[in-house]
Amino acid sequence: MSKNNSKNREGIVYSTDPDFSYQDNPENEITTLPPQQQKLTISLDKKGRGGKVVTLIVGFVGKSEDLETLCKYLKNKCGTGGSVKDGEILIQGDFREKIFTILTSEGYKVKKSGG
Repeated sequence: MSKNNSKNREGIVYSTDPDFSYQDNPENEITTLPPQQQKLTISLDKKGRGGKVVTLIVGFVGKSEDLETLCKYLKNKCGTGGSVKDGEILIQGDFREKIFTILTSEGYKVKKSGG
């Protein structure tokens, strides 16, 4: 058994059962919800960004790869830059209306927040 594998087995030190086999917790795996079950919130933010405005999309539940894919899709549709940070999508500029329309047409439940 390698050291890296033993760190994933927290709480199991020794077992006298000869038939014991360690099972990983599948509950730690996050599955991406379908768009109809997602509840996203769109807001405008400019705090800590040097006065520049970004459209912030929060509330996505799922894998980070799927969040990155959605971010890339939105950046492509808006024709602007953006990124994913701390489970939130940041799109440069004020694109609240356009993103609201895009996400609604994709089947997401979307709510506007602030202003």
